[in-house]
Amino acid sequence: MAATIRRRLQRGAASTAVAALVLAALTASQAPGATEAAAARKQKPAPPADTPIDGGSTYFTDRPPLHRTAPPRDAHGTGQGTPLGTGPAEAGLPATVLAAYKKAASAVDASDPGCRLPWQLLAGIGKVESGQARGGAVDAEGTTLQPILGPQLNGHGFARITDTDGGRYDGDLTHDRAVGPMQFIPSTWSNGGLDGSGWGADGNGDGKKDPNNVFDAALAAGRYLCAGSRDLSVQDDLDRAILGYNNSEDYLRTVLSWYTFYRHGTHEVPDGRGVLPVHRGGAKSGGGSTGRTGSAHHDHGSGTPGRKPGKGGSGTGEPGKGRPSHPGKPGGSGTGDTPGGTGTPKPKPTPEKPTPETPTGPARLTALERVGDKDLSATAGTEFAASPRVRAKDAAGKAVAGAPVRFALPASTGARFPGDATTVTVTTDKDGLATAPTLRAGDKAGAFTIRATAVGRAAPAVAFGATVKAKPAPKADKLARTSDKELTATAGQAFAEDAVEIEATYQGKIAAGAAVTATMVTDDPKKPVENDKGPYFKDPEATGDDKDKPVRTLTGLTTDADGLLKLPKIYTDMHAGTFLLRLTTADGAVLTVKLKVAAPAGS
Repeated sequence: MAATIRRRLQRGAASTAVAALVLAALTASQAPGATEAAAARKQKPAPPADTPIDGGSTYFTDRPPLHRTAPPRDAHGTGQGTPLGTGPAEAGLPATVLAAYKKAASAVDASDPGCRLPWQLLAGIGKVESGQARGGAVDAEGTTLQPILGPQLNGHGFARITDTDGGRYDGDLTHDRAVGPMQFIPSTWSNGGLDGSGWGADGNGDGKKDPNNVFDAALAAGRYLCAGSRDLSVQDDLDRAILGYNNSEDYLRTVLSWYTFYRHGTHEVPDGRGVLPVHRGGAKSGGGSTGRTGSAHHDHGSGTPGRKPGKGGSGTGEPGKGRPSHPGKPGGSGTGDTPGGTGTPKPKPTPEKPTPETPTGPARLTALERVGDKDLSATAGTEFAASPRVRAKDAAGKAVAGAPVRFALPASTGARFPGDATTVTVTTDKDGLATAPTLRAGDKAGAFTIRATAVGRAAPAVAFGATVKAKPAPKADKLARTSDKELTATAGQAFAEDAVEIEATYQGKIAAGAAVTATMVTDDPKKPVENDKGPYFKDPEATGDDKDKPVRTLTGLTTDADGLLKLPKIYTDMHAGTFLLRLTTADGAVLTVKLKVAAPAGS
């Protein structure tokens, strides 16, 4: 009977493959873009089986429950829909993660319809690789709240892959590690970090390819699974795609079991509320198809459509070939209580129906409350005296500890958090308080808004008004020359370079940065005005015919850190005599300097 079943399966797979080829031929004859799409699929072949996309890293070996309620039905009655609602806890997919899988499958279907990528396959791989990004521990953009890293791929139980990305993705300068919710190794994500031509993708349209972002990672995984012109509705292509991700028969069976489970119906749960898997395995034992160790969870069957697990639960489809799990291990099948695994199997208890989860920790957060009523202010170039602060609360108004809160500054402002950062994430303390680090104002005056948001939660943002005030102008109530040397020049020539140097002070102390105005004035003691002859300056910014035009008033001059100011070069016209240079400050300091101009010899 088993042989008959296998022959039927083989004929069914062959018929499916033939039908797919016929359909592809008809599609190509009717759609002008189909040939180009098929060619695009072949441009980037799948990596060889000995270079799995996750580096042969560990993975979660938990299987879906044996029994479940009737699957939710979609509008067509197929049971393939994903309605909001209730069902087995294991069928709940975090909202952002679920959205990423569906968006990736839709994008791949648009560019490569011949692949027939179901989003449930991405969900199956995401479950096994990272427990759906640790139960949906992602922010609103889909980036994991904390890095998800596999073990060091140093050849001890896993593949040996020395560092290819300089630690850019995995922080490891010695060996690579699988990264993110879909567990890409850096060399697979970006071709070793050299030219970005690997499998990395931008799934959320932010212009970046980040393996820690579930939208990016899901799209990259979808494109990888479709590589080499695969048609995932064909079982052989489906198996090869999954084995290319991690070359292990046990891995294949585990992914397929979740794929089948999800195809029978799922429901959406809030981010951070997904069921976390427990059991890990996947140490590589070497050679060809990789054997795995460390799985303590009972094998509920392969989950492969059309395949039946044999006795003993191995999922091989061959009667009598199953291997009973070891007695006494957590999650064991309980098929043998006597030494050697023999004896009368005990009936398996019916699993209890899962109870609705009660949100704990950050999952309880429903609101952020501003602490402090006053808006923030600082002088340009200084630190704000106070920092933005919020309190995280649940629906009952109680404080929520351990919740990540992001403080963000607009890019247009010059204000920055430590490290020149415009965003920082702070975790609430035991009292539910999150306080941003010290904020430093920029050099320009103006107002801006700081926003605090709960990472991965739908709580409304909190806004803080912030104002940067201009620096008060440095004061100077006295000006004096640093030399008493007489200043002389011949008409038609210039005074010596830096002939006039002054020192500014305020209440006897050095006045750094004080503004000074220099004007060539007449000698009228009652009302000196700008002179129209005698010594003059040149405009350093003038060009062409204006570069030699006399300028007899200079503004915007400032003293240096030592309170000193050297005036620009002073030129003379053909008028001889004694002329006056008047230096003033806004605080009433006045200094008059005599400039003597002698007539040319023989005039």
